[in-house]
Formats: sequence, structure tokens, C-alpha cells
Amino acid sequence: MVPDVSTGSDTRGLIVYLFGPGRRDEHTDPHIVAAWDMAGAPDPGRDPAATYSQLAKRLDHHVDLRTRELGGKKPPQHVWHCPVRTAPGDRYLTDVEWAEVTRRIVHAAGIAPEGDEKACRWIAVRHADDHIHIMATTVRADGRRPRTHRDGQRAQAECRKIEAEFGLRRLKSGDLTAPRTPTGAERAKAEREGQTVTARHWLREQAYAVAAVVRNEADYFTVLQSLGIKVKTRLGPETGDVIGYSLAAPGDNNAAGEPVWYGGYKLAPDLSINRLRERLPDQEVTDRPRYVADPAEPWRHTTTAIHTAHSVLDSDDDAAAQGYLAAFGDALYNIASATTGPHRAELRAAAMAFNRARRSATRADHQAASALRKAAKELAYASSEPGGLAIALLFATVHLTRAAAKWHQQRGHEQQAAAAEQAFRHLQAGYQQAAAPVLADLARRAPRAATARRFEQDVRAALPNHADRILADPAWAALITTLAHAETAGHNPRHLLAAIGTLRELDSAERPAEVLNWRITAQPNRRTQAARRRSTISGTSSMSTTPYPPATPVTVRAEERSRHR
Repeated sequence: MVPDVSTGSDTRGLIVYLFGPGRRDEHTDPHIVAAWDMAGAPDPGRDPAATYSQLAKRLDHHVDLRTRELGGKKPPQHVWHCPVRTAPGDRYLTDVEWAEVTRRIVHAAGIAPEGDEKACRWIAVRHADDHIHIMATTVRADGRRPRTHRDGQRAQAECRKIEAEFGLRRLKSGDLTAPRTPTGAERAKAEREGQTVTARHWLREQAYAVAAVVRNEADYFTVLQSLGIKVKTRLGPETGDVIGYSLAAPGDNNAAGEPVWYGGYKLAPDLSINRLRERLPDQEVTDRPRYVADPAEPWRHTTTAIHTAHSVLDSDDDAAAQGYLAAFGDALYNIASATTGPHRAELRAAAMAFNRARRSATRADHQAASALRKAAKELAYASSEPGGLAIALLFATVHLTRAAAKWHQQRGHEQQAAAAEQAFRHLQAGYQQAAAPVLADLARRAPRAATARRFEQDVRAALPNHADRILADPAWAALITTLAHAETAGHNPRHLLAAIGTLRELDSAERPAEVLNWRITAQPNRRTQAARRRSTISGTSSMSTTPYPPATPVTVRAEERSRHR
């Protein structure tokens, strides 16, 4: 059950809408199910003897009586409006049940506390099976304003109780960090225009994807404009500095033909200009990433940073953990952008799902997660996808997402935990699509039996407590091939297994050989590293001095510039 509190100033206009046919004739049988005084509240939906306009005017007079008693001086935003909708799949409530829901919500929100004879006047209108609209004027009989501080949060809390008592779907409690839900008018407009999502939703996803790639505020606005998105900044009166911004989607105009603007904060709390600056500090050109000799390095750096993030989530430093979750949200966008293959769609869905899990009421220490954010931005410019290493990175994201869900759950962040679980399912599906053929190919290319027996001895010597489970894992044959590759790359298999086995515990791993396979895959080639060091010593730099080109996230590509998603 979802309440959505807002305020306005047009009592008559809202009444006309509530009892009217709706924007698409979707309102059926509009009528009052509860009111401050059922005997004194005329119901336009139940009085066929009078014309519609007369009844609307009469109801407006009764509901707005207290504001008229102030001598015509209506306070600003005096109309309190709260649609309440049951979740999809819930049973339809009766009018009597909706009346009880309404009385409990206006009591909880401070509009009409139970037993308060001087409370605000209010009505609840039902014009569809699955929701009602509660409307009130926020002037009490004694002329004072009601105490509605945190009214939306209190209404949410009451709805959680109502769900349990009425046998409805139990929704997750929020912490005021969720993005704003598109309004009914926004959804209707998207449907009319043949769009699968609203302009608000589309802009939010573009903003997140661009913020994940760029390195400073100026680039953020430049890339957004390159996508056809209109950008409007708000400047401080004294300094002339940017203190806010708004975005408008291509072709999204109001009835007057003007762009429909959405402020950064109204897209999502962490897209406000101040929150962006915390993770997009201006950096000199000399600090930008440079091309590297090994194209696998960005993938390896990101994998290493994600393993570090996993350790931070296990620590007691909540601020650092929250910083890593925010950086991980950026990394998911860039991993999806740099990935090829059919599993890319699952990775994009995971990035979008994780947006709700990347922030909470815990203030993030973004500096603590700078290594992960830097690695993710390097990944945005990766020139190729290095096979097994890309899957090793994907494997690491699966486990970090599950850890994020657990971290949020332990702290009572219900919505964030649910979002992380949803992202986990998408990542797991993407990983399975990508990993299955690679693991099968590794198993097919396993070396001869003598080599396998030698590696078995290495496993028993290096990881005696896990050896039996590793050797019984279906991925053991693939691990044999990976160990052979590591040995060719200059690693001692026994020493490598011992080191890799201590990165994180293996007790909880259902398939320990698969875990070891991807951990070893992410290790650098020691022979290549040695050759590079020799080259550097001899005066040949291992890095080009050519800086990266301007940020070009996947969303900039021509085939994705259209809003027809």
C-alpha cells in the first residue's frame, strides 16, 4: 500500500479532477468513502439531482470553509493531497475498509487526530478499484495549521501496519532516500507517446550512466547535452557559481510547448549538484587516465577494487561501506557499457536495479572508495573485453551484490536490500550466460592426467581443509586448465592456491573450484610484468602519454540516442 503525499493550492481544481472522468476516462463511479463528517459532506458522486458543477462548487465550499473563515487570506499550499494505492495483485478493498484506512492515515499524518474536534476537514474519494484520494485543507477550526512534519513518513509507517492487519502485500519501509515516483500524469503521457518509461525515469538513468563515466562536473553537463538532453543551471546571486541544475528530455514539452524540467535532486537524491560534486571533484588534465599497454588492466583493477569493497562491507566502517556501494553503482554501469554479448542486457538491468541500493541515510565516505571509482572510469574506456578476465569481474560483482543486500538488511534498509537482491538476480543470470560456455571450453582443454594429478597434490597441500570439496566440484576440470595457464604465466601453482585461498573464506562457497578459477584468472601475468619492468628500465615507457578522449559512455552511441526504449 503506497501513500503519496503532496500539497497544492487549488481546492476546486482537485475536486473537479477527483469526480471527473479522468484524463483517459479511467475514473469509474467516483464517490466519497469517508469524510470529516459524512452527514455534512455533499457527495457529487451520489447526488444525481444536481449538476456536476453545482455539486463540485458545494463540496468546495464545505471542505474549504476554514480557509474562508480566515477572511479570504488562504495560506499558501493549503490543499493536502494523498493518493493511497494497493499493490498489484492485492485484493480490492471494500468502501468500509477504505474508510478505515483513510481515518488511520489522516490521524497518523496529523491532519485529523482521532478525537480532535477542531481538526482539518477532509474527504476520501474512490474512483477506481485499487486506490483512493484523500484531500484536506490544512486549516483547523481554531485557525491554526496542523502538525504535519514528516507526514509522508508517518503515513508510510501506518500503511505498513495496515498491510499486516488487512492481509495485503507487505511493502518495504523507506528512509526518504528513494527517488520520486513518476506521477500518474507522467505515466499517462509516456503511454500516449508510445514510451516504455516516463521522461523522469529516462533522464535519471542517463544521468547515472554519464556520472559513472565522466571525471568532473563540466564533462557531466557536456555529455548530457551531447545526448540531446537540455541542461539548465541555477547560479548563485553573489558568486555566480552553479548551485543547482535541471534536465529536460528531448521532445518532452508541456502544453505550451516548453521543455518539462526536472531538478537533479528530483531525479534522485544523489543526483543533486552537491552530491555529484562529492564524487566528481574537478581534476587536472594530467590526472586523467592514460592508455596502458595491457588492455586487460582496467578489468583487473576493477576486479581487485571490488574484492576490496567486499572486505569493507565486512568491517565496522559504515561510511566507507556506503561510499563503496555508491562507487559500485557506477562500476555496474561501466561494466555493462564495456561488455559485449547477449548477457549485456542483464548487466544493464542490474545497474538500474542497484540504483536504489547505492544510497541510504548513512552518509557516504566517497574518498574511501576512490580506487573503485577510478578503476570503473578506466573500464569505461577499455578497448576490448579480455575473455575470461571479464567473466572473473562479473563473478566478483555477483558476490559483492549479494554482500550488499546482506549489509543493507542488517541495518534495516529494506528497500535497498530488496533492490540489491534484484540486481543480484540479474547479475547471476548474466554471469551464467557468459560463464557456462567458457567453463565448458576450459574443461575441454584440460591437460593430461599426470598434470591433473600434480595439481591435485598442490590443492591438498595448499588448501587441505577444502581439498575434497574442490576436487568434487564440477568446475575442477576447468580449474586444472586455469592452473596450467597460471603456471605458464610464471606462477607457482601451490603458492598461488595458498595465496588465493586466503583472499576470502571458502567455507560458504557452494562451488569452491569455480571461485578459485575466477580468482586465479584475475591474477596478472608475471612474465608479462617482468618484461614490462625490463622495458621501463631500458628507457621505454610501458604507457602511452596520449590521454583518454572525452568521455563517451555507451549511452552516447547513435543507436541509443532515441528515447524510444
